[in-house]
Amino acid sequence: MAKQWLHLCCYRCRKMVCFSLLKVMMFVFNGIIFLGGLALLGIGIWVKVDGGSFAKVLGAAAPQLMQLINVGYLLIAVGTFLLLMGFTGCWGAVKESKCLLLVFFVVILILFIAEVAGAIVVLLFSSVADIFVEHLQNWALKTLKEDYGKQEDITGIWATTMKELKCCGFNNYTDFSNSYFYQTHTEKYPSFCCSENKECQESEVDHDKQGCLNEFQVFLSRNGKIVGGVALAIGALELAALAVSLILYCQIGTYA
Repeated sequence: MAKQWLHLCCYRCRKMVCFSLLKVMMFVFNGIIFLGGLALLGIGIWVKVDGGSFAKVLGAAAPQLMQLINVGYLLIAVGTFLLLMGFTGCWGAVKESKCLLLVFFVVILILFIAEVAGAIVVLLFSSVADIFVEHLQNWALKTLKEDYGKQEDITGIWATTMKELKCCGFNNYTDFSNSYFYQTHTEKYPSFCCSENKECQESEVDHDKQGCLNEFQVFLSRNGKIVGGVALAIGALELAALAVSLILYCQIGTYA
């Protein structure tokens, strides 16, 4: 009888150690997400409130990250999401809250399913992918025609994209013809489309510069393995988070 009781105690101790280890893993993993989200949120708010001082600091410390100035609202949105997810996971693990762990599990599961579904559509259903590209093109042309040069964040996102991919417009420079930017800049095209890297008339446009869609496709073809590796790593992390949160959810209350 005493031997059986000892075995039972050892078994329960091992389970409690594993449970505690899972809690620590959940806390550390989501703590990193929380801090990352907090950093992005803080940078986004700083950019929108006082972009001048941020530019001076970043220009001196890391000039290659200066394009962050153009995506302030995007940083705020992503930072807020990561902050909330990190807090939900951390607090759910520390307080052993089934409600918070379930919320965390459901959100990560939705993200994972959406990513898998997107990959399947792109790889197997080219017609659906073409429809997506068509909708993306309609959105891109609308923002280039109506918002580029008018709305700061849209302009910043496009400026960053064209600078990093070394492209012009979605298809080519004609996407800017008769646009808001074109009409308010004495019929000139953005510097990204020009041979001299400054705003220019159509006669000075660099006709060899491709649209961003084509350059993005070239980027994917050249860096497909890296992109695939990053996607697999993210998927693996999401699966691990799903497994840990589900195990914690199921085990909470069994050691009371």
